[in-house]
Amino acid sequence: MDVDEFWHLIEESAREAVGREARLEWLHERLVRRSAEDIIDFASWMEVARRKVDTYLMWGAARTLHLVGGLDSIWYFYSWIISLGRETFEQVTSDPDTLMDVPEVRRYNTMQRDRVRRSDEDRPEFEELGYVAVRAWEQATGGDWDALADALEARGHVLDSLPNPADEEWDLDDKQESARRLPRINRNMSELYGRA
Repeated sequence: MDVDEFWHLIEESAREAVGREARLEWLHERLVRRSAEDIIDFASWMEVARRKVDTYLMWGAARTLHLVGGLDSIWYFYSWIISLGRETFEQVTSDPDTLMDVPEVRRYNTMQRDRVRRSDEDRPEFEELGYVAVRAWEQATGGDWDALADALEARGHVLDSLPNPADEEWDLDDKQESARRLPRINRNMSELYGRA
């Protein structure tokens, strides 16, 4: 499975299934019918994508937009960004300041501002997407997570259970630094909440 096929599966799951549980089931059904090597490939491309989105700048963007809380939620947020498809993923990873342009983010922020009750489907987290390859691996091969992890590590992946950004670290609570690094997001949030 090459990277194009990986993204095709992610995007087709959104077209073919309604809701996150249905998407997971759809992906699981497709992966479990494939070879062990294809399942490793899918897991490998997930790792590549998560590493690309795992930056302090993206973390800062997500925090400024009130999309994440602690370490776990940022990790689940990264899977959610992947679930939005290749075009959105490439846009926001190349410029996290464009995260505010994502329709799902704008909708979530508006719901938050208006104190509209949000469901799990609305939340910008998709934890289970990170486990779909593991479930398929276990069913298709009878192997466990450790065997899949060994295969991924043999391909050079360093498997972290929490974010580990490689870009320049900065104080994510520093509002001036956030405004300097993410000017569009900060302006948008001021406008959204009616602050100068």
